[in-house]
Amino acid sequence: MRTSKISRKTKETDIELELNLDGGGKAEVNTPVNFLNHMLENLSKHSRFDLKINAKGDVEVDDHHTVEDIAICLGQALDKALGDKKGIARMGHAIVPMDDSLATAAVDLSGRGYGAVDLGFLDPFEFYDPFDEDWEGIAEAVKEVKIGDLSKENVEHFLETLAVNGKFNLNVSVFGENDHHKVEACFKALAKALYDATRIIDDEVVSTKGVV
Repeated sequence: MRTSKISRKTKETDIELELNLDGGGKAEVNTPVNFLNHMLENLSKHSRFDLKINAKGDVEVDDHHTVEDIAICLGQALDKALGDKKGIARMGHAIVPMDDSLATAAVDLSGRGYGAVDLGFLDPFEFYDPFDEDWEGIAEAVKEVKIGDLSKENVEHFLETLAVNGKFNLNVSVFGENDHHKVEACFKALAKALYDATRIIDDEVVSTKGVV
């Protein structure tokens, strides 16, 4: 069984994470960011990875530290569970729709961490005029910087941090209208791409260099 455990404790967060790449998609996720919990449960289900996370963080400041550190731990756990990567397919991709949204994700478990992420978010302040005292959109614009209790900017940061710490190349692009749907389609596409990339298909490392 390809499994790993990662612990991380700082002045900002306290995280315990367990990962099983050959599980059945069972998730036990407990973090103070509820929308992130929902996305991680989707990631577990559609990758068929068993994932257990217990996390505490200084969300009274904001969600950045917690989201970032969970991504660090999950990336490290993935890299650790893969070991020498002997025999894995290494690459995977998926296209996943969710109502109005369509997400494409491609991964290469190459040992080189890089995330290219375009979630198709619009700038809620694009039409904001700071000199227009009567502009009525400010309240709605402020609401739009989050999806539930997760800052939209931290979705992209989570994915990029995951790729860097997991030492894999990640390319994601999303089209759509509803931001919840965009992010959920993204996590499902990532999950399916990771499932394919982590399957064992050979008895050798899939690289002309002989290592990844």
